[in-house]
Amino acid sequence: MDKNTRLLAASVIAVLTTAFGFIVRAFLLTTWGTEMNLSATQLGVLNGAGLFPFALSIIFVSLFVDKIGYGRAMALAWVGHVASAIITMTAHSYAQLYLGTFLFALANGVVEAVTNPVVATLYAKDKIRYLNILHSGWAGGQVIAGLLFIALGTIAWQWKIGIFLVPAVVYGVMMLGCKFPVNERVTAGVSYTDMLKEFGWAGCLLISYFTALAVDSVMGVFGSSLSNAVVWTITLIPTIIFAIKIKSFGRPMFVFMLVIMMLLATTELGTDGWVTNLLTPILGSNGTYVLIYTSLLMVILRVFGAGPLVRKFGPLGLLAVCSLIAAVGLIVLANAGTGAGMIFIGATLYGVGKSFFWPTTLGTVSEQFPRGGALTLNAMGGMGMIAVGVLGGPFLGALQDKKVDVTVMATNPAIHKTVMKPETTFPLIRGLNIGVTSQALDEAAYAKVDAKVKAPIDAELATAKQKLLVQFAYLPILMAIGFGILAFYFKSKGGYKPVDIAASGGH
Repeated sequence: MDKNTRLLAASVIAVLTTAFGFIVRAFLLTTWGTEMNLSATQLGVLNGAGLFPFALSIIFVSLFVDKIGYGRAMALAWVGHVASAIITMTAHSYAQLYLGTFLFALANGVVEAVTNPVVATLYAKDKIRYLNILHSGWAGGQVIAGLLFIALGTIAWQWKIGIFLVPAVVYGVMMLGCKFPVNERVTAGVSYTDMLKEFGWAGCLLISYFTALAVDSVMGVFGSSLSNAVVWTITLIPTIIFAIKIKSFGRPMFVFMLVIMMLLATTELGTDGWVTNLLTPILGSNGTYVLIYTSLLMVILRVFGAGPLVRKFGPLGLLAVCSLIAAVGLIVLANAGTGAGMIFIGATLYGVGKSFFWPTTLGTVSEQFPRGGALTLNAMGGMGMIAVGVLGGPFLGALQDKKVDVTVMATNPAIHKTVMKPETTFPLIRGLNIGVTSQALDEAAYAKVDAKVKAPIDAELATAKQKLLVQFAYLPILMAIGFGILAFYFKSKGGYKPVDIAASGGH
């Protein structure tokens, strides 16, 4: 294969590696919760630890990746992947699981910080198509890892978590000797300061706020937390400095897309992280196949469908339509009961809908803001990961705790008093009295309840968890509105057109 194809293939396998770890962790959430007596909120935080450190590394590495070199950055990612496997496979506590997951996510962020701009530069005239191909590695990794997870059966979870080392070795070998391209921003002569102006202080404000929440999340694992004043101090100081030094709000459309990305990431990654857990009471171990099936659809559509569909609908039109399809799919899944036919229809709609979300959004940003180089492209993915990691994922977990709390109380108030943990509140916005308050189920206490008493409660919980997917559907509905607004904006300007930074001489 030629050098570009080899580098593309190695990049796809590197992204596939990141998916291996994510999907196996998603499948192991229930096991870890039972073995270590973790609440759904704790599991949501653990799920988030696999996401928001990705955001920290992808954004901060993007600031310097053009200077340190893509090859050195990929070597760092490979070391991080191997170290995270060792830590997680030897874990005996919540804190150690958190640390291994945190390190794995950091390595994943470096992979994305390199592969996204590399592919966008290699195929500058067809970015959206090839970024979809790149991210078919994510969906493909979910399929392969999911099938391996099932095939390994009852083998200890420690061995299952380590299977991502196989593709890690492959991409490490393939990357050796590859010649990485120079980013199109650098080639066009766009300065580092002009790149930061595309991002702007508004982008800095959003990223800084979620970085503060990320720090608070890490401290919470070890029994401490940040006050609201400290969270906002961490948020505002870098934002003020950025505004004084760079003197740019940022591109308004870019900032608007950062907000949409929060919803998109929670819809795709947050829901994926919980869908098996939510459907297990209804489908048992077959709940895993729902995620594998939807991921297989994503592989096929990203590789073969992105090009033709983007040409037909435009990237923003495609994203708006897919958001509505995903919402309908989640609603169908929520109301499917145990019917295999309806579950298949719902899963198909959800899988088709989410297929183009991530890479098409990245491609749109790369086409519209090429002066932002690796920073604006990767900040979009970073925004999604950090938002779902510290807010979206835990929020969905808090919703589940609330649903369990309400259901157990309604079914058996007497048992509720003995099997629930103390009341906690998960805040949506720090400093404001907005959040989800509930009592999480104490799994150890619940396990001691007589089976006959538990039977009606379990039956109600199974239905309640599945119905919770209706609430998840609000997210893609909001996304459809946002992408629809952008699509009409471009239509009013004569249609969507990529910005050719080379033709404009960097201007």
